[in-house]
Amino acid sequence: MKRAALYSSSGRPRTGFTPNPTESPRPAKSREGRQNASPVASVRHSRLRQFFIRRKVLMWAAAGGLLGLLLAALHAAMVAPPRPITQHDIDAAVLHTLKTKRLPSPAAMAYDVIRPSVVRVRGLELDPDGDEETERSVGTGVVIVDGGVILTNLHVVAGAQLVKVVFADGLQSDAALVSVQPENDLAVLRARTVPDDLAPATLRSTADLSLGDPVVAVGFPFGIGPSVSAGVVSGLGREYISPQGKRLLTNLIQFDAAANPGNSGGPLVNADGEVVGIVTAILNPSEQRVFIGIGFAVTMESAAAAIGLPPF
Repeated sequence: MKRAALYSSSGRPRTGFTPNPTESPRPAKSREGRQNASPVASVRHSRLRQFFIRRKVLMWAAAGGLLGLLLAALHAAMVAPPRPITQHDIDAAVLHTLKTKRLPSPAAMAYDVIRPSVVRVRGLELDPDGDEETERSVGTGVVIVDGGVILTNLHVVAGAQLVKVVFADGLQSDAALVSVQPENDLAVLRARTVPDDLAPATLRSTADLSLGDPVVAVGFPFGIGPSVSAGVVSGLGREYISPQGKRLLTNLIQFDAAANPGNSGGPLVNADGEVVGIVTAILNPSEQRVFIGIGFAVTMESAAAAIGLPPF
Protein backbone atom coordinates (compact mmCIF):
# COMPACT_ATOMS: atom_id res chain seq x y z
CA MET A 1 0.00 0.00 0.00
CA LYS A 2 1.17 3.49 -0.81
CA ARG A 3 0.77 6.30 1.62
CA ALA A 4 -1.09 9.19 0.03
CA ALA A 5 -1.64 12.71 1.19
CA LEU A 6 -5.12 13.66 1.77
CA TYR A 7 -6.28 17.19 1.98
CA SER A 8 -9.18 18.45 3.87
CA SER A 9 -11.47 21.17 2.76
CA SER A 10 -9.29 23.64 4.65
CA GLY A 11 -6.30 22.73 2.58
CA ARG A 12 -4.40 20.91 5.31
CA PRO A 13 -3.02 17.59 4.38
CA ARG A 14 -4.44 14.43 6.07
CA THR A 15 -2.58 11.28 6.28
CA GLY A 16 -4.20 7.84 5.82
CA PHE A 17 -4.05 4.66 3.85
CA THR A 18 -5.74 4.08 0.59
CA PRO A 19 -6.38 0.54 -0.40
CA ASN A 20 -4.60 -1.09 -3.24
CA PRO A 21 -6.98 -1.04 -6.12
CA THR A 22 -5.83 -4.49 -7.04
CA GLU A 23 -6.80 -5.95 -3.67
CA SER A 24 -10.45 -6.60 -2.84
CA PRO A 25 -11.69 -6.43 0.74
CA ARG A 26 -12.14 -9.74 2.60
CA PRO A 27 -15.89 -10.40 3.00
CA ALA A 28 -17.23 -10.73 6.58
CA LYS A 29 -18.58 -14.09 7.62
CA SER A 30 -22.15 -14.04 8.89
CA ARG A 31 -23.40 -16.21 11.83
CA GLU A 32 -25.29 -18.40 9.40
CA GLY A 33 -22.22 -18.87 7.38
CA ARG A 34 -20.20 -19.86 10.39
CA GLN A 35 -22.86 -22.43 11.42
CA ASN A 36 -23.01 -23.91 7.95
CA ALA A 37 -19.32 -23.92 7.73
CA SER A 38 -18.87 -27.00 10.10
CA PRO A 39 -22.06 -29.16 10.43
CA VAL A 40 -20.14 -32.30 11.43
CA ALA A 41 -18.62 -30.60 14.43
CA SER A 42 -22.03 -29.32 15.56
CA VAL A 43 -23.64 -32.79 15.39
CA ARG A 44 -20.72 -34.32 17.24
CA HIS A 45 -21.00 -31.73 19.99
CA SER A 46 -24.75 -32.39 20.37
CA ARG A 47 -24.28 -36.14 20.62
CA LEU A 48 -21.59 -35.79 23.24
CA ARG A 49 -23.80 -33.51 25.26
CA GLN A 50 -26.73 -35.98 25.14
CA PHE A 51 -24.42 -38.86 26.11
CA PHE A 52 -23.20 -37.07 29.21
CA ILE A 53 -26.76 -36.11 30.19
CA ARG A 54 -27.95 -39.73 29.94
CA ARG A 55 -24.95 -40.94 31.83
CA LYS A 56 -25.60 -38.43 34.58
CA VAL A 57 -29.25 -39.52 34.85
CA LEU A 58 -28.27 -43.18 35.04
CA MET A 59 -25.74 -42.43 37.73
CA TRP A 60 -28.33 -40.59 39.81
CA ALA A 61 -30.84 -43.44 39.33
CA ALA A 62 -28.27 -46.02 40.39
CA ALA A 63 -27.35 -43.93 43.39
CA GLY A 64 -31.04 -43.62 44.37
CA GLY A 65 -31.61 -47.36 44.04
CA LEU A 66 -28.54 -48.12 46.11
CA LEU A 67 -29.70 -45.70 48.78
CA GLY A 68 -33.14 -47.37 48.84
CA LEU A 69 -31.58 -50.79 49.28
CA LEU A 70 -29.41 -49.52 52.10
CA LEU A 71 -32.43 -47.98 53.87
CA ALA A 72 -34.47 -51.19 53.45
CA ALA A 73 -31.63 -53.28 54.83
CA LEU A 74 -31.24 -50.89 57.76
CA HIS A 75 -34.99 -51.03 58.51
CA ALA A 76 -35.02 -54.84 58.35
CA ALA A 77 -32.08 -54.97 60.72
CA MET A 78 -33.77 -52.63 63.20
CA VAL A 79 -37.24 -54.29 63.14
CA ALA A 80 -37.49 -57.56 65.05
CA PRO A 81 -38.96 -60.56 63.17
CA PRO A 82 -42.58 -61.46 64.08
CA ARG A 83 -43.01 -63.92 66.89
CA PRO A 84 -44.57 -67.24 65.83
CA ILE A 85 -48.18 -67.79 67.01
CA THR A 86 -48.43 -70.33 69.80
CA GLN A 87 -51.33 -72.35 71.16
CA HIS A 88 -51.37 -70.02 74.15
CA ASP A 89 -52.05 -67.08 71.79
CA ILE A 90 -54.95 -68.96 70.16
CA ASP A 91 -56.47 -69.90 73.53
CA ALA A 92 -56.19 -66.30 74.74
CA ALA A 93 -57.90 -64.99 71.59
CA VAL A 94 -60.77 -67.48 71.92
CA LEU A 95 -61.18 -66.64 75.61
CA HIS A 96 -61.25 -62.92 74.80
CA THR A 97 -63.97 -63.50 72.19
CA LEU A 98 -66.06 -65.53 74.61
CA LYS A 99 -65.78 -62.81 77.23
CA THR A 100 -66.54 -59.87 74.94
CA LYS A 101 -69.11 -61.32 72.51
CA ARG A 102 -72.34 -63.04 73.46
CA LEU A 103 -72.93 -66.22 71.50
CA PRO A 104 -76.47 -67.41 70.66
CA SER A 105 -77.84 -70.23 72.80
CA PRO A 106 -78.12 -73.77 71.36
CA ALA A 107 -81.92 -73.41 71.39
CA ALA A 108 -81.74 -70.14 69.45
CA MET A 109 -79.46 -71.70 66.83
CA ALA A 110 -81.71 -74.76 66.47
CA TYR A 111 -84.79 -72.55 66.09
CA ASP A 112 -83.08 -70.42 63.45
CA VAL A 113 -82.57 -73.55 61.37
CA ILE A 114 -86.10 -74.95 61.67
CA ARG A 115 -88.05 -71.65 61.66
CA PRO A 116 -88.60 -71.36 57.84
CA SER A 117 -90.18 -74.84 57.80
CA VAL A 118 -92.71 -74.42 60.63
CA VAL A 119 -96.35 -73.60 59.75
CA ARG A 120 -99.51 -72.86 61.69
CA VAL A 121 -102.30 -75.35 60.91
CA ARG A 122 -105.92 -74.23 61.28
CA GLY A 123 -108.91 -76.56 61.21
CA LEU A 124 -111.99 -74.59 60.16
CA GLU A 125 -115.75 -75.07 60.08
CA LEU A 126 -118.07 -73.34 57.62
CA ASP A 127 -121.50 -71.95 58.41
CA PRO A 128 -124.48 -73.45 56.53
CA ASP A 129 -124.23 -70.73 53.89
CA GLY A 130 -120.50 -71.25 53.48
CA ASP A 131 -119.77 -67.54 53.98
CA GLU A 132 -118.07 -67.56 57.38
CA GLU A 133 -115.24 -69.65 58.73
CA THR A 134 -114.91 -70.66 62.37
CA GLU A 135 -111.64 -71.95 63.77
CA ARG A 136 -112.31 -75.21 65.56
CA SER A 137 -108.69 -76.32 66.10
CA VAL A 138 -105.19 -74.94 65.85
CA GLY A 139 -101.96 -76.83 65.68
CA THR A 140 -98.54 -76.87 64.07
CA GLY A 141 -97.02 -78.51 61.04
CA VAL A 142 -93.60 -78.87 59.49
CA VAL A 143 -92.74 -78.70 55.78
CA ILE A 144 -90.95 -81.85 54.67
CA VAL A 145 -91.01 -81.36 50.87
CA ASP A 146 -90.45 -77.99 49.19
CA GLY A 147 -93.49 -78.56 46.99
CA GLY A 148 -95.69 -77.88 50.01
CA VAL A 149 -96.01 -81.30 51.67
CA ILE A 150 -96.63 -80.79 55.40
CA LEU A 151 -96.62 -83.24 58.29
CA THR A 152 -98.93 -82.69 61.30
CA ASN A 153 -101.08 -84.59 63.80
CA LEU A 154 -104.26 -86.28 62.69
CA HIS A 155 -106.22 -84.97 65.67
CA VAL A 156 -105.42 -81.37 64.60
CA VAL A 157 -107.30 -81.67 61.30
CA ALA A 158 -109.75 -84.49 62.05
CA GLY A 159 -113.34 -83.36 61.42
CA ALA A 160 -112.33 -80.01 59.89
CA GLN A 161 -114.29 -78.94 56.83
CA LEU A 162 -111.46 -76.73 55.64
CA VAL A 163 -107.76 -76.72 56.48
CA LYS A 164 -105.53 -73.71 56.08
CA VAL A 165 -101.83 -73.30 56.76
CA VAL A 166 -99.83 -70.14 57.42
CA PHE A 167 -96.18 -70.20 56.40
CA ALA A 168 -93.28 -68.50 58.19
CA ASP A 169 -93.38 -65.52 55.81
CA GLY A 170 -97.10 -64.95 56.52
CA LEU A 171 -98.47 -66.49 53.34
CA GLN A 172 -101.76 -68.32 53.98
CA SER A 173 -102.97 -71.16 51.80
CA ASP A 174 -105.69 -73.78 51.68
CA ALA A 175 -104.39 -77.29 52.23
CA ALA A 176 -105.69 -80.68 51.14
CA LEU A 177 -105.51 -83.85 53.26
CA VAL A 178 -103.28 -86.28 51.34
CA SER A 179 -102.97 -89.27 53.69
CA VAL A 180 -103.35 -90.29 57.32
CA GLN A 181 -101.71 -92.76 59.69
CA PRO A 182 -104.08 -93.17 62.66
CA GLU A 183 -101.80 -95.59 64.56
CA ASN A 184 -99.27 -92.77 64.92
CA ASP A 185 -101.74 -89.86 64.97
CA LEU A 186 -100.18 -88.42 61.80
CA ALA A 187 -101.63 -86.63 58.78
CA VAL A 188 -100.01 -85.41 55.59
CA LEU A 189 -101.19 -82.15 54.00
CA ARG A 190 -100.39 -80.46 50.71
CA ALA A 191 -100.64 -76.68 50.46
CA ARG A 192 -102.19 -75.27 47.29
CA THR A 193 -99.94 -72.19 47.31
CA VAL A 194 -96.40 -72.07 48.65
CA PRO A 195 -93.72 -69.36 49.03
CA ASP A 196 -91.11 -69.18 46.29
CA ASP A 197 -88.27 -69.86 48.71
CA LEU A 198 -89.98 -72.49 50.84
CA ALA A 199 -87.37 -74.51 52.76
CA PRO A 200 -88.16 -78.07 53.86
CA ALA A 201 -86.91 -79.33 57.20
CA THR A 202 -84.06 -81.79 57.54
CA LEU A 203 -85.21 -85.10 59.02
CA ARG A 204 -83.00 -87.11 61.37
CA SER A 205 -83.11 -90.67 62.63
CA THR A 206 -83.45 -91.30 66.37
CA ALA A 207 -80.95 -94.16 66.22
CA ASP A 208 -78.24 -92.07 67.89
CA LEU A 209 -80.59 -90.14 70.18
CA SER A 210 -79.77 -90.58 73.87
CA LEU A 211 -81.38 -89.68 77.16
CA GLY A 212 -80.27 -86.24 78.20
CA ASP A 213 -79.73 -84.99 74.65
CA PRO A 214 -80.99 -81.42 74.20
CA VAL A 215 -84.17 -80.98 72.16
CA VAL A 216 -86.30 -77.99 71.16
CA ALA A 217 -90.05 -77.94 70.54
CA VAL A 218 -91.42 -75.29 68.15
CA GLY A 219 -95.12 -74.59 67.67
CA PHE A 220 -98.19 -72.50 68.42
CA PRO A 221 -99.32 -73.35 71.97
CA PHE A 222 -102.87 -72.03 72.42
CA GLY A 223 -102.41 -70.36 69.05
CA ILE A 224 -99.50 -68.21 70.29
CA GLY A 225 -96.32 -68.33 68.33
CA PRO A 226 -94.23 -69.50 66.88
CA SER A 227 -93.03 -70.36 70.39
CA VAL A 228 -89.79 -72.08 71.33
CA SER A 229 -89.15 -74.26 74.38
CA ALA A 230 -86.03 -76.21 75.22
CA GLY A 231 -85.45 -79.37 77.23
CA VAL A 232 -83.90 -82.79 77.02
CA VAL A 233 -84.85 -86.28 75.95
CA SER A 234 -86.36 -87.91 79.05
CA GLY A 235 -87.01 -91.36 77.62
CA LEU A 236 -87.25 -93.48 74.49
CA GLY A 237 -89.61 -96.22 73.37
CA ARG A 238 -92.52 -94.93 75.48
CA GLU A 239 -96.19 -95.91 75.06
CA TYR A 240 -99.18 -93.64 75.57
CA ILE A 241 -102.93 -93.87 75.00
CA SER A 242 -104.10 -90.81 73.13
CA PRO A 243 -107.09 -89.15 74.85
CA GLN A 244 -108.31 -87.83 71.49
CA GLY A 245 -108.26 -90.97 69.40
CA LYS A 246 -108.17 -93.46 72.27
CA ARG A 247 -105.37 -95.25 70.48
CA LEU A 248 -102.22 -96.76 71.88
CA LEU A 249 -99.21 -94.86 70.54
CA THR A 250 -95.91 -96.73 70.70
CA ASN A 251 -92.20 -96.07 70.29
CA LEU A 252 -92.55 -92.46 71.44
CA ILE A 253 -89.88 -89.96 72.48
CA GLN A 254 -90.47 -88.59 75.97
CA PHE A 255 -89.21 -85.02 76.48
CA ASP A 256 -89.51 -82.24 79.04
CA ALA A 257 -89.53 -79.16 76.75
CA ALA A 258 -92.74 -77.25 77.46
CA ALA A 259 -95.61 -78.23 75.14
CA ASN A 260 -99.31 -77.36 75.27
CA PRO A 261 -102.37 -77.68 73.04
CA GLY A 262 -101.36 -76.04 69.77
CA ASN A 263 -97.89 -77.59 69.82
CA SER A 264 -99.42 -80.76 68.38
CA GLY A 265 -97.95 -81.60 64.99
CA GLY A 266 -94.92 -79.38 65.49
CA PRO A 267 -91.32 -80.46 65.14
CA LEU A 268 -89.13 -81.72 67.97
CA VAL A 269 -85.59 -80.91 66.82
CA ASN A 270 -82.09 -81.67 68.02
CA ALA A 271 -79.37 -79.09 68.63
CA ASP A 272 -78.66 -78.93 64.89
CA GLY A 273 -82.26 -78.04 64.05
CA GLU A 274 -82.97 -81.47 62.53
CA VAL A 275 -86.40 -82.98 63.11
CA VAL A 276 -86.24 -86.13 65.26
CA GLY A 277 -89.95 -86.31 66.13
CA ILE A 278 -93.43 -84.82 65.79
CA VAL A 279 -94.94 -83.49 69.03
CA THR A 280 -98.11 -85.52 69.62
CA ALA A 281 -99.33 -85.52 73.21
CA ILE A 282 -98.79 -84.33 76.77
CA LEU A 283 -99.34 -86.30 79.95
CA ASN A 284 -101.29 -84.79 82.84
CA PRO A 285 -102.81 -87.15 85.44
CA SER A 286 -105.24 -84.41 86.45
CA GLU A 287 -106.69 -84.59 82.94
CA GLN A 288 -106.07 -80.87 82.53
CA ARG A 289 -104.81 -79.91 79.09
CA VAL A 290 -101.70 -78.17 80.40
CA PHE A 291 -98.08 -79.24 80.52
CA ILE A 292 -96.60 -80.64 83.70
CA GLY A 293 -93.26 -81.78 82.33
CA ILE A 294 -93.96 -84.88 80.25
CA GLY A 295 -94.49 -84.67 76.51
CA PHE A 296 -94.46 -87.29 73.77
CA ALA A 297 -93.37 -87.15 70.15
CA VAL A 298 -93.70 -89.65 67.32
CA THR A 299 -90.28 -90.66 66.02
CA MET A 300 -89.21 -89.67 62.53
CA GLU A 301 -88.93 -93.34 61.64
CA SER A 302 -92.70 -93.66 62.12
CA ALA A 303 -93.34 -90.30 60.44
CA ALA A 304 -91.30 -91.30 57.40
CA ALA A 305 -93.56 -94.28 56.84
CA ALA A 306 -96.60 -91.97 56.98
CA ILE A 307 -95.32 -89.80 54.18
CA GLY A 308 -94.01 -92.67 52.07
CA LEU A 309 -90.33 -92.00 52.63
CA PRO A 310 -87.89 -94.92 52.94
CA PRO A 311 -86.82 -95.75 56.52
CA PHE A 312 -83.61 -94.17 57.80
